[in-house]
Amino acid sequence: MRVERARYFLAAVETGSLRAAAARCGVSQPAIGQQIGLLEEELDVVLLTRGRHGVRPTPAGQALIEPLGRLVAAEDAVRASAMEASGAYRGRVQIGAVSVAAETIIAPVVGRLRERHPGLRFGVREGASGAVEDAVLDGELDFGVVTMPESPAAPGLSRTPLVSAPLGIFVRTDHPLAGRGQVHWRDLGTWPVVTMRAGTVMWETLHRHVPEPDVVVQAMSARTVKVMVARGAGLGVLARFPTSADIAGLVWLPLRDAPPVRLCLTQRRDGRPSPSALVVRRLIRAEADGLAGREPAARGVS
Repeated sequence: MRVERARYFLAAVETGSLRAAAARCGVSQPAIGQQIGLLEEELDVVLLTRGRHGVRPTPAGQALIEPLGRLVAAEDAVRASAMEASGAYRGRVQIGAVSVAAETIIAPVVGRLRERHPGLRFGVREGASGAVEDAVLDGELDFGVVTMPESPAAPGLSRTPLVSAPLGIFVRTDHPLAGRGQVHWRDLGTWPVVTMRAGTVMWETLHRHVPEPDVVVQAMSARTVKVMVARGAGLGVLARFPTSADIAGLVWLPLRDAPPVRLCLTQRRDGRPSPSALVVRRLIRAEADGLAGREPAARGVS
């Protein structure tokens, strides 16, 4: 049995979609469907049910998730050992990220890279989602972690969802809105707003839902938004990702009529990642999976 077929099946289960699984694995949707079909033939069992809303495992498929996961993990361990022995961790990887991804995902990853693989070199470029994707498309970056835009990816780019968080506002504990359990877009119309700078997904989302918002600060990072809010500049429009940059004296309130903010991995469709880039990409996905399991407090200190 080819282990990559097990990998494709697991990706389909995790994403709930053959299209999303194909994007994650870097293959076409027909190819991943064919390979899962061959796996079903090899095992003589139906693994997935397919419908209008995606795919889900059959009872037999559910029972095989754990053993197939161990098989894939074993292959990964063998490949990692071989790469370590051959010096494959000595390349250079260029990563792009929006500010919240740089803090919550990229920073922990580069820390582990320095500890475990000191021969590997990397560069990190922080910027808006559009700028990061342009640099990935031009070949300046191996891949990026960006806020998922509403617009489709440019031809030649693929996006793989990593983690999402609810969108809301940060206010000081003495702000008139602080006592509410939630707010709506219409509540923002009369207050000065602190948010990410023009050209970011956050800026576009705000202006799509609030006519002519009173934006008093266009920040370069999520931390700057929080600092400005703490100093009384206005209310801050941000997603509730668990960050280490906590600012005391703030309350976060969910925007009930706002879509969640999603971070995604963006990369070239036609590129062949280097062995070192594959290692870094795997660590980024693992860190994002861990981030999805950490729940920050909805109220109180951010």
